[in-house]
Amino acid sequence: MTRSTRLRRHGRTRLFPARVRPPFRLPSVLAAGALVLGVASAPAHAAAATARLVTDPASLVNPFIGTSHAADDFPGADTPFGMVQWSPDTPHRPDGGGYEYNDSSITGFSLTHIAGPGCRAAGDIPVLPTVGAVDTHATDSFSHAKESAAPGSYTVALDNGVTTELTATPRSGMARFTFPATSQANLLLKLTNSQNGDTDSAFRVVNDKEVSGHVTSGNFCGEGNSYTVYFDMVFDQPFRHSGTALSKATPTTPRTNVPSSTPEAPNKPVLHGVVPGTARPFAAKASGTDGYLTFDTTTHRTVQAKVGISYVSAAGAVGNRAAENRAWDFAKVRGAAYDSWKSLLGRVRIAGGTAQQQTVFYTALYHALLHPNVISDTDGRYPGFDGKPHTVDKGHGAAYANYSGWDVYRSQAQLEALLAPAVASDTAQSMLDDYRQTGLFPKWSENNGESYVMVGDPADEIIADYYAFGARNFDTAATLKGLTAEATTANNNRPGLTYLEQIGRLPSNGKYACCNFYGAASTTLEYNSADFALSALAGALGHPADQRRFADRAQDWQNLFNHGSGFIQPRDASGTWTSGFSPTSGKNFVEGDSWQYTPMVPFNVHGLATAMGGDAALATFLDTDLSSLTGAGGHTDLGNEPSLNIPWEYDYIGLPYKTQAVVRQVQDQIWTDSPSGLAGNDDLGEMSSWYVWSALGMYPETPGTADLALGSPMFTQAVITLPSGHTLTVNGDGAADDAPYVQSATWNGTAWNKAHAPDGALTGGGTLTYVLGTSANASWASDAAAAPRSYPGSPGYTDVGTSGDTAAASANFDGAGYSYSARALAAEGVTPGAKVTAGGVSFTWPKVASGAADNYVANGQTVKVSGSGSISFLGAANNGPASGTATVTYTDGTTQSVPLAFSDWTLGGGTGSPLADNTVAVTTSYRNQAGTAPDSTTTYVFATKPVALAAGKTVSGVRLPSDVASGGLHVFAIGFGTG
Repeated sequence: MTRSTRLRRHGRTRLFPARVRPPFRLPSVLAAGALVLGVASAPAHAAAATARLVTDPASLVNPFIGTSHAADDFPGADTPFGMVQWSPDTPHRPDGGGYEYNDSSITGFSLTHIAGPGCRAAGDIPVLPTVGAVDTHATDSFSHAKESAAPGSYTVALDNGVTTELTATPRSGMARFTFPATSQANLLLKLTNSQNGDTDSAFRVVNDKEVSGHVTSGNFCGEGNSYTVYFDMVFDQPFRHSGTALSKATPTTPRTNVPSSTPEAPNKPVLHGVVPGTARPFAAKASGTDGYLTFDTTTHRTVQAKVGISYVSAAGAVGNRAAENRAWDFAKVRGAAYDSWKSLLGRVRIAGGTAQQQTVFYTALYHALLHPNVISDTDGRYPGFDGKPHTVDKGHGAAYANYSGWDVYRSQAQLEALLAPAVASDTAQSMLDDYRQTGLFPKWSENNGESYVMVGDPADEIIADYYAFGARNFDTAATLKGLTAEATTANNNRPGLTYLEQIGRLPSNGKYACCNFYGAASTTLEYNSADFALSALAGALGHPADQRRFADRAQDWQNLFNHGSGFIQPRDASGTWTSGFSPTSGKNFVEGDSWQYTPMVPFNVHGLATAMGGDAALATFLDTDLSSLTGAGGHTDLGNEPSLNIPWEYDYIGLPYKTQAVVRQVQDQIWTDSPSGLAGNDDLGEMSSWYVWSALGMYPETPGTADLALGSPMFTQAVITLPSGHTLTVNGDGAADDAPYVQSATWNGTAWNKAHAPDGALTGGGTLTYVLGTSANASWASDAAAAPRSYPGSPGYTDVGTSGDTAAASANFDGAGYSYSARALAAEGVTPGAKVTAGGVSFTWPKVASGAADNYVANGQTVKVSGSGSISFLGAANNGPASGTATVTYTDGTTQSVPLAFSDWTLGGGTGSPLADNTVAVTTSYRNQAGTAPDSTTTYVFATKPVALAAGKTVSGVRLPSDVASGGLHVFAIGFGTG
């Protein structure tokens, strides 16, 4: 017999099967012959189009989804983005969520939780009802048959005879404990039992109906962050006894500080290298004091409690409770919490689909709107990142906290902005305030403390996503200024920025001062996405120069693309590909490998396809990568963030039917209406948000833009209320689990044959109608013009090779901090824009100032030039000699291969000789070295022996070598001779 979970909602009881398998599972879209192509099939279930829109989406939520299988969600009482999450904890106490469905006892009902963060967090101030002698170590057994949950409430009848009912307002909780008739009805306050332990706690009896106190916790993922949460709890009847008991404290998370090259398992972040923290490491007390209260329930068996919390002060906790829950009407508070969810979830109304699909959808939407969390009190005060109290900015409703940046920028932030634009606007303003207080935007912060967990600079994407999806009520000018400053000055969020600007990549053997830097290859890609998002925001706010600047720098992924292997690969500082590479190795990647990260160029998928050799090459890569959806063989793992963009990339290469199929395959395999029905940490709703977007038939692939790649809708209709007040309607004529394939589509009644949403769909609204079927229509949206946009930028030089003698650190020719001296070059007549003649060929030295990019480190870049006769290159190698093959393209489309090799720029420190076909063009008597006086080593620039070009033809461009085996092959200029 299938075990079920019972949920009560407004007097109704619903049963949710513990495990529901979809009746149909698509065969792999990658298996040969798995798809029927060409002829469009008829809609599978056209009659389903008459299904009615859901009127009460909150009634379809199953909060127990994601409470097993390491998703780490929680089932307890909360409100959208609320400060309080009053929810049960069980002995296994999964990270953040605290509740493992397969456990059979409860250790406490704590007031704060975070959904699936990957490390222990929150779980503050657990309260546990017991009967009999006081034992602060007690647990209560229970069965799921006597447990229920709904948005805003949770109920369980414990085996000790106590029924616990919980509900919440944004900043307070309310409980109804119904005890047996006894003189020993206890409430234990396990103050020392936060998930990560506590460095301080206090319990105070105010009177016989009120207690208060605080706990100090933090230590997220082993970091030294800390926060203090205050509470004030009142009861509707007096307690007869109270007391404290010494308790062994919960052990803290040890700080790891493993080497930066150490891979970590998916969904298990650890700290690498040196991490900024408090002056003293976070260390929980060896023991602490818990509190307890004893009531006499022989006459009045029900004890009601109201509790306010605050991250500012004890008075703030009292004020929050008093402002948000003045009476003792439990049903009214529960109803208001439910209605808040009903209203927010109702911004997306669906029709059709199976009952299970509707439940999975609205539960995912519910989970996606739990975070970030209000951290300001009702009086507007909140704890700043600088350790001082602040007040919410004028014109804003609240300050928000808990940013799982590396995760949520991918699709949760966009959903938050689309459905709760006021919250997202306040969140953006909160992030700006964090920057004003500390000089850094939050990265992965718990409450009011930064942890530096994960990598990249995700504030760029989050805030740009907010703006693009309709949340614009924040100080955009100040925010853009701050984000730009953070993106252009090395800081704790971007410790690798200097490498990125000087050599166009983060080297695997680079020196990074601090801040949990690791995974150089994937972190380069993270910075690229951040830069592109910042570019998009700058463009939207009328700053075209910054738009171009960051769009160009976003293309640095090309410096890590190995044209020989077809993968993103780590490179040493010298330019040599790091040894020992395997596409299934996590070394130099973050919670993934190169199979998962190579496609992570979401803003320039067309460019990625071109680098691979064309659309067909990328299609082959995706077919192999998506042969697993759960990480087998190192391939795509849709249970973790680095893979979330991959299924949508077929849209960009004329194969949207494969996106449609594989997305449905993911939906059926990973999400079910069961406690284990979500794979991997929910990561503050990011994984759930992916499901929401996919079920709507679209995905925000490109960070910082409102661009939506299209799949196919799961439901016959979805009506989305937009921030503008307009509605976007998505109709799926023939939608069914086995009918994911688009046969045709219309936008506002006119044929739509593109694999992306129409421009303006998220502002002005409209109606997108699909005809769906069980067989693939390979012709729909298959033309190149039908693909979603790619943004290639206009990248130029990739390396800064020349510095001023008083600014030696501004350049890095060889990856080790050495560079040509601008003064020494000038002494030889080599200045920006000057002519350099060697071997009968005249070259133009790059017309840029010292400290700016001035050469290409050859890796397949195409340089636009024009000439005929013969061709020669001006440059040098670091760690050379280095060689490769350039490709000349003529105006008629024909090509010619040209060998290209340069001698080492110092000739091995003076021990070597130039290559036979190299002519010394420039000699300088010294070079600059970052951080020290000039180095007396002689340096050279070489010109290659001219190579004859095809007679009568004109060159239109040169593709620099993509096959350089080791070292760096630097090209300063290309010149042409007479023959």
